[in-house]
Amino acid sequence: MKSILAIGIAPDGSLPRTLLEILGGGRKLADEVGAVLHVALLGSNTQGRAAEVISLGADKVYVGEHHLLNEYQADVYLAAMETISRRAEADIILFGGDEAGQELAPRLAYRLGSAMITDSTELRVDAASGKVSCVRPLYGGKAAAVIASRRQAFVATLRPRVMDPAEPVAGRIGETEVVDMNLDAVLKRTRVEKRVEEKSEGPKLEEARVIVSGGRGVGSPEGFQVLRNLAKLMGGAVGASRAAVDAGWVPSTIQVGQTGKIVGPDLYFAIGISGASQHLAGIGAAKCIVAINSDSEAPIFKAARIGVVVDYRKLMPVLEQKLQQVLER
Repeated sequence: MKSILAIGIAPDGSLPRTLLEILGGGRKLADEVGAVLHVALLGSNTQGRAAEVISLGADKVYVGEHHLLNEYQADVYLAAMETISRRAEADIILFGGDEAGQELAPRLAYRLGSAMITDSTELRVDAASGKVSCVRPLYGGKAAAVIASRRQAFVATLRPRVMDPAEPVAGRIGETEVVDMNLDAVLKRTRVEKRVEEKSEGPKLEEARVIVSGGRGVGSPEGFQVLRNLAKLMGGAVGASRAAVDAGWVPSTIQVGQTGKIVGPDLYFAIGISGASQHLAGIGAAKCIVAINSDSEAPIFKAARIGVVVDYRKLMPVLEQKLQQVLER
């Protein structure tokens, strides 16, 4: 294996957490197989971030800047990625498993004639052959599949928050190449007429270290305000099961599960959530699950490290009070 290419999508010039995670996983893999780690940094004002990316583990940064990259448009970014990918000639191309990565990775793999592996939680190297395979959870985390590509080159998406983010190393030396982005405005097939930003407090769901999620057992939209208070106290985000979303209590943008967001927080509160396999599929990477449910037979307890059989409305005031005391110390 010669090289690994990590894809960084940065329309506003800031480095997304997903890039830090694939840099961490990519650097570790490159060291194991004796390959170099390249990074494609695409967006606006990205050349000024190249040195930072090198300090985070990149051996070479391909910078792609163009005015059409100032706004995320799938077709535009796909064309830019294809240009850099062909130039880098990488054996493995890594994407973060966010919405952009899920949209672009399979399309890029098709254009390059590469294999495609999605939702990987581990990159594994065979000691004998040196061949790289990807591990992905199945059946709500009850099993795992080890997938090896039959083709030499493949594209993979990495599930958010399963790889440790790369840490900067002062004085690290690398190479930067500015790639001419010959992008045509005809690639921009859609036009943004209006932006409506949903009001939200705290971190993004996919990036949150603490998530407080509610299900049908929360009982009402008002019940989610109790969950928001707990999430705010802990600096976390609020999530929901599909049942709560279908009931119209919360927007679909915070749905967690197979048909919603795939998350991997350090701490996941499942409040009034039964624990259907579709929901468990979205939280398999959570380091610690705390289940609070009045039904002692709820499947969620089998996946939880800590389980409390109680009506959440009785527990929340006590929990908030104790947390407040701890935070005030």
